[in-house]
Amino acid sequence: MLELELPAGTGRVLLHSCCAPCSGAVIECMLANGIVPTVFFSNSNIVPADEYELRKAELKRYCSASGVPVVDDDYDHRAWLEAVRGLEREPERGRRCSACFLFRLRRAVSYAGQNGFDVLTTTLASSRWKDLEQVNAAGEAACAGSSVVWWPQNWRKGGLQPRRGEIIREQGFYNQLFCGCEFSKINEKI
Repeated sequence: MLELELPAGTGRVLLHSCCAPCSGAVIECMLANGIVPTVFFSNSNIVPADEYELRKAELKRYCSASGVPVVDDDYDHRAWLEAVRGLEREPERGRRCSACFLFRLRRAVSYAGQNGFDVLTTTLASSRWKDLEQVNAAGEAACAGSSVVWWPQNWRKGGLQPRRGEIIREQGFYNQLFCGCEFSKINEKI
């Protein structure tokens, strides 16, 4: 089991979550280390609305069974589209993804600062489809100038990647095959 150590001087953890499949092993590991996060579902990138609601429901189901609180951020796809304007044709792991991560993590930092959370991390760092350096750069930028500390934990190591797959099967999670944004689906066909 991965032994976790929070950044110095921090306590309350806000865990930005993209979906249940990416969150299961992270939440399980945190709880095993005595860390009870509050999960922040902020994913205005996901379309259509049915896809967004399905992912949110799966996450809430898992968190409820685990005794972990969930906060559902306001869905604002128009604001997200504005944040990635001009980057629609960027490839996956390109500049559009950086802008997307920054948009979502800034919303998490805002919530964290207003609600007494000391530290922020994200399940985006658990996905093998995401660039860990890109995720951490967005987290650092989002937290810059705030009282919230970015926790750049690599959620793929320490057996968490295989455990992720086990939890997906055990829970029967809906396991999507794309990030949720319409441009990732369009660009895979280009």
